[in-house]
Amino acid sequence: MPTVHDPERKRALVLRLKRVEGQLRGIQKLLESDADCETVAQQLSAARKALDKSFFAMVGCVIAQGDVPPDDVADMLARFS
Repeated sequence: MPTVHDPERKRALVLRLKRVEGQLRGIQKLLESDADCETVAQQLSAARKALDKSFFAMVGCVIAQGDVPPDDVADMLARFS
C-alpha cells in the first residue's frame, strides 16, 4: 500500500515542492524588479497549478491507502480544493 512514507513517492513530492519554492522565489524577484502585472500573474498561476498537483498527489495517496472512506475523501476535496 503506497504512503507518503514510500521513498519514491516522498522524493517525488519533495522535488515538486522544491520546484514550487523556486517558482515563488522567481515571483518575488519579478516583483522586486517591477515586472509587469501580466508576467507576475502568469507565474503565480503556474505556481498555483504546481501546488494543486502536489495536493492531488496527496489525495491520491489517501485513496491508495484505503483507510479513508470515499465520502470522507469527497469531503476532504470539498474542504481543501
